[in-house]
Amino acid sequence: MKTPFKLATLALLTQLAFGAGPALAAETAAPSIQGLDRSSFDPSVRPQDDLFRAVNGLWLKNTEIPADKSRYGSFDLLIDQSDARVRALIDELARGQHAAGSNAQKIADYYRSHLDTEAIERAGLAPIQPLLKEISAIKDRTALAQWLGRSQLFAASPVRVGVTAEAKNPKMNGVRMGQSGLGLPDRDYYLLKDDARMAKAREAYRAYLSQLAGFAGEAEPAAAAQRVLALEERIAAVHWDKVDNRNPVKTNNPTRVGDLREQAPGFDWTAYLESAGLGKTTSIDVAQPSAIRALAGLLAEQPLEDWKLYLRLHALSRSADVLPKAVREANFAFRQALTGAKTELPRWQQSINDTNSALGEAVGELWVARHFPAAYKARMQTLVANLMAAYKDSIDGLSWMSPATKAQAQDKLSKYTTKIGYPEQWRDYSRLEVKPGDAFGNSQRAARFAWDRMVAKAGQSVNRKEWGMTPQTVNAYYSGSANEIVFPAAILQPPFFSMEADDAINYGAIGAVIGHEISHGFDDRGSQFDGDGVLRDWWTQEDRAAFEAIATKLVAQYEGYQPLPGKRINGRLTLGENIADLSGLQIAYKAYLRSLGGKPAPVIGGTTGAQRFFLGFSQIWRNKYRDERLLQQLTTDSHSPGEFRANGTISNHDGFHEAFGTKAGDALFKPAAERLRIW
Repeated sequence: MKTPFKLATLALLTQLAFGAGPALAAETAAPSIQGLDRSSFDPSVRPQDDLFRAVNGLWLKNTEIPADKSRYGSFDLLIDQSDARVRALIDELARGQHAAGSNAQKIADYYRSHLDTEAIERAGLAPIQPLLKEISAIKDRTALAQWLGRSQLFAASPVRVGVTAEAKNPKMNGVRMGQSGLGLPDRDYYLLKDDARMAKAREAYRAYLSQLAGFAGEAEPAAAAQRVLALEERIAAVHWDKVDNRNPVKTNNPTRVGDLREQAPGFDWTAYLESAGLGKTTSIDVAQPSAIRALAGLLAEQPLEDWKLYLRLHALSRSADVLPKAVREANFAFRQALTGAKTELPRWQQSINDTNSALGEAVGELWVARHFPAAYKARMQTLVANLMAAYKDSIDGLSWMSPATKAQAQDKLSKYTTKIGYPEQWRDYSRLEVKPGDAFGNSQRAARFAWDRMVAKAGQSVNRKEWGMTPQTVNAYYSGSANEIVFPAAILQPPFFSMEADDAINYGAIGAVIGHEISHGFDDRGSQFDGDGVLRDWWTQEDRAAFEAIATKLVAQYEGYQPLPGKRINGRLTLGENIADLSGLQIAYKAYLRSLGGKPAPVIGGTTGAQRFFLGFSQIWRNKYRDERLLQQLTTDSHSPGEFRANGTISNHDGFHEAFGTKAGDALFKPAAERLRIW
């Protein structure tokens, strides 16, 4: 069991903190503040002008993005740490003998088979040939529907189904259908013809499709690639955009299967659902009705041979990591064009990722036993309780919300479930077969196992003890249908959380993350679900209008940021995350003040508790991006880049302006009347 490491120290010169000169100092003789990396501070940048660079400036200047990364920062450092810990665990398993069928045997054999590129090379393309021949044997549209239904998790499809909690009855699992089928990250990559960066990505994709066509044995690879690209452009043209897809009301369209046949004719929905293992399904929640209708038309009208070609190339692409070097290199060259990464992740780390995907909770059970002491969970429970209490007080104090809606909001807050570290019940992998030395087969069987496990839930009660992330995942989430916040063990590490850190730092870091996840229940999307996870409108019309008015101003603020030349943040796409950042930080600050019990915070290293809180917050958003990766994030991701999550949030925070004495002329100064406050 490792003790959390102690981070480097910093000093903030109080005499400069409120003046016009540089605010942060990095002298080696400065008193320490446990939990802050003083070596990364840039003394030439004032927090009042740019808190993000004041705290992270020297790190930004001196850190090269590793060749195998498309971005690099606090999250990535922890991901690497978590992966290294998983590797050490699996290496131990690999050296031992284990009972056949045990989780230990499956983890070790899965990892070793994926890691063994020499065996993969010797096998060549033989393992995937039966799959390609099966696709080539599709003789008609019914057979096409059957193939698409039974190959959901290891092949491409313009239409996808899944099993999840029903929006209006979240205690029950229902079937949900949505658009899919693109090889590029988003429809904009196909449709924005005048964007040179998107055009470059399309050309890289065309080249990759041509290589895949060669591996598939096509006589004219370039022509084959063009056929598939043209087909995907038609798919992209009917897709809903990312903003509409965030709207839970627009994307909630329960439809009887019989009505689906009439509303989206041309596709054999019966054959599709039966092959998917969902033949008894009577109702489907169709996320994008117009897109599904158009995609059914494409499946009926576009040449069958084009669909079969599309499926063969995507089958090769999706299995590239367990196919010979030539396929892997072609796949990486395409991903390089999208992300900017210079080299692939080391094979061991790719193997860890694949093993986590297949056997994540089996690995997680070992991970938490070694790396997540009980004291961590107890400390987090205290932090969460303080954040929840602060949120309760904050709702009561809202000036823009009526008593009726406040009562509903308080009811929802009181029903939150909190999950910390790891699940109470571990997943059963007894039906997953893992064979030594069979990387391709193991990957296919893991996909089939995951699919069968999911479809078995259709029509069954939701198991509220399940987790959507593994304990070794560096992330956190809020679920609207479950009304729960979840914090996997791996994120509860420095710089987000440390048992040894100053309370102000922990509240500014993991406290803001906790507040962020709580706030997702009250953002533009989460606020449409009630305390029982039911999608329903619990607001008065006037209160919703007041909420939307503030949200519209937040949209405008973030759309003023331009991380890449000519490419601004999409304020509507990122609205939920920006609300959660803003509200989460507000609540974390209130919780920190509450934790002081009316006593003044100690001054440490020349910094007040309030100042340390905001310094700790800025530190967690340390990040650098390659341009290609940043373009992808701005196009597809609901999160703003780290710099704007830090500076954009604190510019609205009264506590920040008070702590650093901002005034007119400071770059981050915002008059009190213009600061946005939601929760």
